[in-house]
Amino acid sequence: MAPEILFRRNAVRECLAAGRRRVLRLVVARDADLAAAQDILAEARRRGVPVVESDKKALNVAAHGEPHQGVLLEVGPYPYAGLEDILARAGERGEAPLVVLLDLVQDPRNVGALLRTAEAMGAHGIVIQERRGCEITPTVVTTSAGAAEHLLVAQVTNLVEAMRRLKKQAVWVFGLGLGAEAEPLEAVDLDRPLGLVIGNEGDGLRRLVRDECDLLVRLAMYGRVQSLNAAVAGSLALYAARAARRKAGRR
Repeated sequence: MAPEILFRRNAVRECLAAGRRRVLRLVVARDADLAAAQDILAEARRRGVPVVESDKKALNVAAHGEPHQGVLLEVGPYPYAGLEDILARAGERGEAPLVVLLDLVQDPRNVGALLRTAEAMGAHGIVIQERRGCEITPTVVTTSAGAAEHLLVAQVTNLVEAMRRLKKQAVWVFGLGLGAEAEPLEAVDLDRPLGLVIGNEGDGLRRLVRDECDLLVRLAMYGRVQSLNAAVAGSLALYAARAARRKAGRR
């Protein structure tokens, strides 16, 4: 399997810090100002990662024209986890599970933004679908500012079945919706073991996924635009869930 190429300093830095991937080599541009990347170079050398120089044009090609800030990291595949690993992480922290489930969210930048917020809000893991969803690609890692490297992400073949497994472990599953049947988010108790389901950018939650949710919740809208994109809506809901835990005296 061909190595993956991570680019931009935050993604490279967090991948090295997380230590979860096989790292092949660090590539730096000969003429780049790497004053802000000395910690990356030091960590690579500490871990025995080969550091090689290359011209900026070669880095541009390897990063498919994306801004790379003069550093690339060649790594092995993303290390997906299992649903049981996510629940175990919550147990290790002594916390009620907080899990994000993505129902065919496909834009890698939306996924990356959601992962960045999920990590910042202390979510214990992310659940995505193997087919028709977005995998954890280098673009996702970059958009997440490297947060994806620290998160546990489970790929499942059937999202509804994953929801049922969570519910058997006493995790409440709430879906973000827009319909009249959805409860206002601020009126719902979020201080509980929680799985938050975020739907596809265009169609929202699929019917089977929606029907499996314990409750549908919606964000209040006060302007003329009555919807938010998946990353923004999910981020706001995650912040509300974390705020509910803080209010109850939990981290």
